[in-house]
Amino acid sequence: MTDAPAAYDTTAIEAKWQAAWDEAELFRADRSEAPKYYVLEMFPYPSGRIHIGHVRNYTMGDVIARYKSSCGFNVLHPMGWDAFGMPAENAAMAFGGHPKDWTYDNIAVMRGQMKPLGLSIDWSREFATCDPEYYGQQQALFLDMLEAGLVYRKPAIVNWDPVDMTVLANEQVIDGKGWRSGAEVERKELTQWAFAISDMAEDLLAGLETLDKWPDKVRLMQENWIGRSRGLQMTFPLSAPTHGTDGIEVYTTRPDTLRGASFIAIAPEHPLARALAADDPDLAAFAVDVRKGGTTEEALEKAEKRGFDTGLTVDNPLGGTLPVWVANFVLMDYGTGAIFGCPAHDQRDLDFARKYDLPVTDTFVAVSDGHPVGDVAFVPPKTEAVRWLNHPLDLDVATGQHAIDATIDWAEAEGIGTGRVQYRLRDWGLSRQRYWGCPIPVVHCDDCGVVPERKENLPVRLPDDVTFDVPGNPLDRHPTWRDVACPACGKPARRETDTMDTFVDSSWYFARFTAPRAETPTDHDEADYWMNVDQYIGGVEHAILHLLYSRFFARAMGRTGHLPQGTEEPFNALFTQGMVTHAIYQTRDAKGRPVYHLPEEVDLDTKTVKATGETFEIIPSAKMSKSKKNVVDPMDIIASYGADTARWFVLSDSPPERDVEWTAAGAEATHKHLRRVHRLATDIARADRAPNAADADLAKAAARAIHEVTEGIEGFAFNKSVAKLYEFTATLHKSDAGADARRDAMRTLAQLMAPMTPHLAEEIWALMGGEGFVARAPWPKADPALLQDDSVTLPVQVNGKRRSEITVPKDMPKPEIEAMVLADDAVQRILDGAAPKKLIVVPGRIVNVVA
Repeated sequence: MTDAPAAYDTTAIEAKWQAAWDEAELFRADRSEAPKYYVLEMFPYPSGRIHIGHVRNYTMGDVIARYKSSCGFNVLHPMGWDAFGMPAENAAMAFGGHPKDWTYDNIAVMRGQMKPLGLSIDWSREFATCDPEYYGQQQALFLDMLEAGLVYRKPAIVNWDPVDMTVLANEQVIDGKGWRSGAEVERKELTQWAFAISDMAEDLLAGLETLDKWPDKVRLMQENWIGRSRGLQMTFPLSAPTHGTDGIEVYTTRPDTLRGASFIAIAPEHPLARALAADDPDLAAFAVDVRKGGTTEEALEKAEKRGFDTGLTVDNPLGGTLPVWVANFVLMDYGTGAIFGCPAHDQRDLDFARKYDLPVTDTFVAVSDGHPVGDVAFVPPKTEAVRWLNHPLDLDVATGQHAIDATIDWAEAEGIGTGRVQYRLRDWGLSRQRYWGCPIPVVHCDDCGVVPERKENLPVRLPDDVTFDVPGNPLDRHPTWRDVACPACGKPARRETDTMDTFVDSSWYFARFTAPRAETPTDHDEADYWMNVDQYIGGVEHAILHLLYSRFFARAMGRTGHLPQGTEEPFNALFTQGMVTHAIYQTRDAKGRPVYHLPEEVDLDTKTVKATGETFEIIPSAKMSKSKKNVVDPMDIIASYGADTARWFVLSDSPPERDVEWTAAGAEATHKHLRRVHRLATDIARADRAPNAADADLAKAAARAIHEVTEGIEGFAFNKSVAKLYEFTATLHKSDAGADARRDAMRTLAQLMAPMTPHLAEEIWALMGGEGFVARAPWPKADPALLQDDSVTLPVQVNGKRRSEITVPKDMPKPEIEAMVLADDAVQRILDGAAPKKLIVVPGRIVNVVA
């Protein structure tokens, strides 16, 4: 047994054990005969500083990694950096310098902030996606996927900033203008590279059924994004064919509303619209104007509905004609680029019809009232029964789904159209007109066309000698990098200057971690051993695209020989954690505008700003934001209280899937508790007391703690585990058991705390004479016999109010229980010598006394 330190010195304790773990290479992961367990948190973008949300995310993963290691698993717990992207380029534009320097400097800072947390990470596997060794293998994957037909070039409508000369994501378009240049954004058609993810739509949808360890909400979000629907493909004949076109093809998921059609709308990029615009300057000007703004369905839904009457009409197969409009809310990328509008049952169509005075015809009404549509379209769920009006099949009361299926069958029988399954999911456009991304490894040759780069020439490295003082992509104006010999014929050619969407980088990193230094994208033996990821942890904001793209990549890597069979769903279990929030401290300036203050700038006791004495307003439990200054720097917490305090706090306050509010008082209380645990261990290490009857009670309490803490960790209910550890600590503190029993219990407490507070646990383990590292000690197992309670505590109610409780043997007969209740002081005071009217004993549950 070692001498106990005088105080809980977190700085010394945590540095000591981190050094010891590093020296022993405790967390290095190598293949072995042991069963593997792969735990992974979504890797961070190197923005420059970690925040307390990072601490929560990585602590949760660390709890699982340390626990599984103690349970005998060979654990892989890696870390890397999602390092490409626009913020690095923006920093170079704003402040000078180079994106690479900015990125690697930030990585160094963040790594230095993460290591003091004591995470059980195998840092030998670390990489950044901007490392040429990583993106070179990504280029090799691209070439294999190109050969397999999984990636191709196609024309696509994009947001184009004519000043910065770059494609913008929809979130970078603000009020129709480029977020940085302020220029009017145009919808422009460019030839773009795309992954053929839509070819896998049905497989990706079916795969969701196997992911029973994913949150239901995430699976539903993915299901909705894939968007399987069965509809009707039909052609509306033009009343007068024009420009070589006889009709307009439409795909609709609501053929049941055909009776309510009042117009046809086509996209400005529709071939017919283009042909008409060539002869009509007004239509051409309209098309140019409506190309400004976002390109997503959501952006167009919010935009003002605008249209241009072409003067053309089509024949409705149910009779009559419909006018043909060019409309800004119809996208060429969705369906056929044409719709029929049914204003009564689609709000977008209704807004358009009201604006341009088009007919609104009810196809169905509510069964209960049957009122016609006003300013709000009637759009009930497809499963709701409605009353149909003049349906071709004379339907009366039926659900929308029944009517859809019946209408498709009728239309096919009548030769009007064909039933077809379609998906909302579109192919993944991966081209980005920017520098700081993975170069697309192809060359454009006038004679040979698009030529893949030879694998022996990979990686195609980004040139370092670029500047950002001119708008646009620096690769476009870098002739010594851009202009090369064709790999096929040797003639002058030009590199592809687009780089890959950064979602590509994060869509296969989990596979690269299995062999991060391999000279191919993966090592088959390593991937076969380590894959799949057993537990994936990250924010719900990545529930759709990142996870969907990763699932696509796993399938694509299987098809191209880079992953073994059985890895099509790369993440066996998924957990989406809540955010860490903090109160906002706000005053107002002379003009009434809000002024925000950092937590360290205010005095919570007086509710005033320290520097000015102003009274501040508190906005509780708000998402942390640098602009609102309600951020907590983990480094400040570690400096003041230690990493274990930060870890314990983010695990203890609420279920991990919910938000947790960080408070200074909560952090202080957490630190005081850990200090008490350390002091208790110090006292127990020094104490000497003979065995006694209390030893058995303490052993039972330890068994119960083992059982409940284990259940909490296994069920991702870390807050419940922490609550049990608080309880067990209190029991141990009060126990009169002998010295050996208390030391055994303290060792058990150290083991149970080790996943949450690893440094303190190691210190206690050493104090108690534990062998080796507690991180390598086998997880304690509860003796089933000690989990059996021989007694039960029964609440005692008098006239419906709880007044007392009694603890009795489980098999105590009712008459003896009744006698104990009547002898209870609280019951006697209420009865005041009188006999009860009734006394009811519910075995094992409760005793009711009616006075």
